[in-house]
Amino acid sequence: MRLIVTLIDLYSLVVLAAVVMSWVRADRRHPLVQLVYNLTEPAIAPIRRVLPPIGGLDFSPMILLLALRLLRGLF
Repeated sequence: MRLIVTLIDLYSLVVLAAVVMSWVRADRRHPLVQLVYNLTEPAIAPIRRVLPPIGGLDFSPMILLLALRLLRGLF
């Protein structure tokens, strides 16, 4: 159980890193940016299809973080 909680916490940090990188417009060709994008986009894309940006703001990472928080609460 502790491993699952740790993995959820680590993935939450990766999602937060993706948010910060989108704010600073990090170079998408950088290997670290590509890694973060490849780790987060498969989870964010379906949320983004259901909840498109509202007023230019993308709330899909926040929804993903809330879902991760709820999932973490189960363990």
